[in-house]
Amino acid sequence: MNPASRTFPPFSLSRLLRTVFEPKGGERVCILIDLEDPREMEGFRFLEKSELGIQRRAHDVFYQGLKAGVLAELGLRGGEMYAYEITGGSNLDLPEAAYASDGRRLDLVADVLKNYDIVLCISTYSATAPLTAFAKEFGFRGATLHGVNDVILASGLAVDYNEVSVEAEKLRQGMTGADSVEIDYEVDHQRFTLRLELAGQDAQKSHGLCRGGPDVANLPAGEIYYVPAGAEGQFPLKYEDGTLGLMDVTGGRIHKATLLRGNSRTVAEHNEKLTSDPVTGELGELGFGTQLLPVSGRDIQDEKIRGTLHVATGRSDHLGGKLTPARFANRKNATHDDILFSPSKTPEIRVPQVRMHRGGKTEVLIENFEPATYLRGLLDA
Repeated sequence: MNPASRTFPPFSLSRLLRTVFEPKGGERVCILIDLEDPREMEGFRFLEKSELGIQRRAHDVFYQGLKAGVLAELGLRGGEMYAYEITGGSNLDLPEAAYASDGRRLDLVADVLKNYDIVLCISTYSATAPLTAFAKEFGFRGATLHGVNDVILASGLAVDYNEVSVEAEKLRQGMTGADSVEIDYEVDHQRFTLRLELAGQDAQKSHGLCRGGPDVANLPAGEIYYVPAGAEGQFPLKYEDGTLGLMDVTGGRIHKATLLRGNSRTVAEHNEKLTSDPVTGELGELGFGTQLLPVSGRDIQDEKIRGTLHVATGRSDHLGGKLTPARFANRKNATHDDILFSPSKTPEIRVPQVRMHRGGKTEVLIENFEPATYLRGLLDA
């Protein structure tokens, strides 16, 4: 099926919360957003700024949706909305302060997180890693929905996550226990290969269900992922300004970037960061999308599209890895940054083939951003 031709039911906040959390009567729920100046939470002043589309959707769709009847329908309490100062990077630790709509300055942990059972974080930058750590400490469940736009609301958040979970499990079972994965890349007729060592680990799934103990779902969900045990080889990286660099990887870590095309200063700055804070180059995730979804322009959804893949650098403790913020020379560098490879995000980079090695056998997973026969067979089983 062509993802662009798939139809979705209208978005329903009630259905999403019921499916993801199976909330119990009396549980308290709140919403978190991030703002450059979180004091603009007072009286919802941030709504005066048209550029804050993510935060406006948090208010108009989620906050107002809760107050307009979803709280009562699901037997939930609360529904308050709070703002914290924008972190400036993916999965950086959260600030200490939070601000309420009545202007009060609160302690984010003591006054907010400790007092809720379900936390919805709708932000500019992902807060999955720090919120997962807090959830395990304080016992709440949550969802991070950074970058929400209209396409995501109409597709990735409108799906039935029971079905997403079933399909993800089929792929997880077929990919678990891998010894390694090799990814072939091609840029300007040059070919490179990255080999990620997985040491026979169990594959994990992000499937959108958060019904048991303390945990945080990253929505939209739908991926199979591993925390690499090591990595060797080379892979191209597309920087935010469009520059393409070639990453040299040894011992599970990027050690050097070389310019392929674009701005040499961009690559030089990356090399300076790798030298001053080497763990920023550590490969902390290998992920594969599992869903049929339209391109949204946001990595949070587009990395969940079947046939795409991503590797990530940096912090990995929220995924079961060992790289925590304490190991970075500068805690402002303690991000978890997904590097998405897809036709929409990286048209300059081809991925002719992705192979999984397991138990002496090799299975082709992806060819030219399309699931290969092996993956299609898992889904049809």
